Amino acid sequence: MKKVNINIEGNPSFLNSFLDYTATILNKSPNTVKEYNYDLNTFLKYILYHFKMTNEKDIKEINIKDMSIDTVAKITLDDIHSFLFFLANNYQSKAATRARKISSIRVFFNYMCNKKGLIEKNPAQNLETPKLDKRIPKYLTLDDSKKLLEAVKDVDDRNNERDYAIITLFLNCGMRLSELVGINIKDINFNDQKLNVIGKGNKERTIYLNTACMDAINKYLAIRPHDKVQYDSKDALFLSERRERISNRTVQYIVKKELKKAGLDTNKYSVHKLRHTAATLMYKYGNVDIRALQELLGHESISTTEIYTHVDNTQIRNAVESNPLANIK
Repeated sequence: MKKVNINIEGNPSFLNSFLDYTATILNKSPNTVKEYNYDLNTFLKYILYHFKMTNEKDIKEINIKDMSIDTVAKITLDDIHSFLFFLANNYQSKAATRARKISSIRVFFNYMCNKKGLIEKNPAQNLETPKLDKRIPKYLTLDDSKKLLEAVKDVDDRNNERDYAIITLFLNCGMRLSELVGINIKDINFNDQKLNVIGKGNKERTIYLNTACMDAINKYLAIRPHDKVQYDSKDALFLSERRERISNRTVQYIVKKELKKAGLDTNKYSVHKLRHTAATLMYKYGNVDIRALQELLGHESISTTEIYTHVDNTQIRNAVESNPLANIK
């Protein structure tokens, strides 16, 4: 899988011990550990600012390396609420962003208090998660999806086969960006036409590949470079022009470029919207059971998958029209 670089040099030792714990004992994915590191860095820097223990006005520049456990022990629930207000007020952080930071803070204080006993009281014990707005996800229509695939077929593009395979996998399988970038060739079972990916929470799941996906992968593998590939990228399915595992940013650039080429709004659609598109098309046209869709997308909660049951109003309209009172005037 793709290696994730996590900068821990400026951390206090207790934070690095926590990150080790989440990686080895909780078996969190490298991406999750990186998120914990970022969230808790921001939180601890704010605490020093909030406690007036630094003269630095820019939160990002505050040094937390020498922060003591005694300071952490003084943190209260009100201080955490103050941090969340700071995020909303100064950075216009959305509820979903604050919810993620709350999750990181909860796990951290559970470790500090209950697992290690480094502090006596857990200030996050009664910390609530902000209510999230449930919005209907943006997605490409079937016609727009076909238009996008046609746009990628531009034979003048030297990366045509690679980019077509990337878009095809997104639109057919609904995988996450990190999952696609992390694919190794050995993860693909060509006989059974299936693929194993590592999703959120370091959980492995199987994605079955249809004819379009297998065809696109095979055409790309036929021209994929084999010489002078970076040593740590030899197993990677998708390579960049520098012959190393393709990066998240490069994939995002490819998707944006192809959306623009297809005449689609790049402010409205993105890599993640292609995941929404795949899920919506499967639910709308494939009569896919909601539980099967949950398994395919790697959602931990069925409530996350249920957003796709609300995107098609046709069934609702038909239900109203089929009411026996519909034609009485």
